[in-house]
Amino acid sequence: MSLAKWIGGILGFMAGGPLGMLAGIALGYLFEQGLDNNTVDEGNWQTGSSGNRYGSGQSGSYSERYTQQQTAQGNRNSFLFSILVLSSYIIRADGKVMHSEMEHLRSFIRNNFGYNAVDQADQIMRRLFEQQKKMDSERAGAYQDIVIQSCRQIASNMQYEQRLQLLAFLADIARADGIVTGEEVNALRTVARALGLSDKEVDSMLNLSDGATNLDAAYKVLEISPDATDDEVRKAYRKLALKHHPDRVATLGEDVRKAAEKKLQEINAARDLIYKARSL
Repeated sequence: MSLAKWIGGILGFMAGGPLGMLAGIALGYLFEQGLDNNTVDEGNWQTGSSGNRYGSGQSGSYSERYTQQQTAQGNRNSFLFSILVLSSYIIRADGKVMHSEMEHLRSFIRNNFGYNAVDQADQIMRRLFEQQKKMDSERAGAYQDIVIQSCRQIASNMQYEQRLQLLAFLADIARADGIVTGEEVNALRTVARALGLSDKEVDSMLNLSDGATNLDAAYKVLEISPDATDDEVRKAYRKLALKHHPDRVATLGEDVRKAAEKKLQEINAARDLIYKARSL
C-alpha cells in the first residue's frame, strides 16, 4: 500500500495548522515523485463490511456510512502521520539519527503498509529532518516550537487513550537503541505535556519492557512509589488497565489495537511482579 494513499487522504483536523504545514512538506515529496495521482482509495472508503460497495443489508444510508468511514479513515491517517512528525523530533533529540531507531519506525511502516512504503517513509522522514535543520538554523528551538504546536493540535482533536498509544510508540522509538538519553527523556516529556499527558506517563512507557523483571521499573509502570499501600497498588493497576485497554484505540486499526494489547500485557507483567513481591 502506498503511503500516498493515506497521507493524501488526510482529513479533518490535519487539514490546517502546524500539522497541515508539515503534511504539505511530505506531500511535496510525493508530488515530485509523481505519486499524487494515487492519493485516495475511494473504493476502499466506500465499501461496507459485507464487501458490497453500497453496503446492502446494513443500517443507515449510504451517505451516513460514507461519512463515518471518512471520519474513521481521517482519524487513523492523522494518528499515523502524527507518529512520523513526532518521531522526527524524538529521533534527533540527542543530535543524531540512530539506525536502530529508524529501523523501529521502518518496521512499523512495513507491517502496516508493506515493503514498498518503507522507501517513501524514509524520504518523508528525510524531508522532516531537513526541515528541522533549516528551522533550527534560522532560530534555535524553532522546530521544537512547531512540534509543541502540533501536539496541542493533536490534543484538541484526539482522544486521551489514543494520545497515550502515540506516546507509547514514541517511547519505543527512544528505547530502540537500548539507551535512553537525558535529551530523549526531556523531548518525550515536552511532547507529553503538550499532548496533555504527564511525566509519570512518560516514565511508565519507558519502563514497560523492564517491568516484568525489575521491581523499581514495575512501580514506575504502575505510576506509583514503592511505599504505596497494597490497596493503592490495586487501585493503580485497575486505573492503568482501564485507560490502556485495547478497545479504546480499536477505531485506529487492528495494528494499533495489537500494539495496545502488547502494552497491556507488559502492564500485567509489572503488576504480577509487584503482587509476587508483596505476596498479594
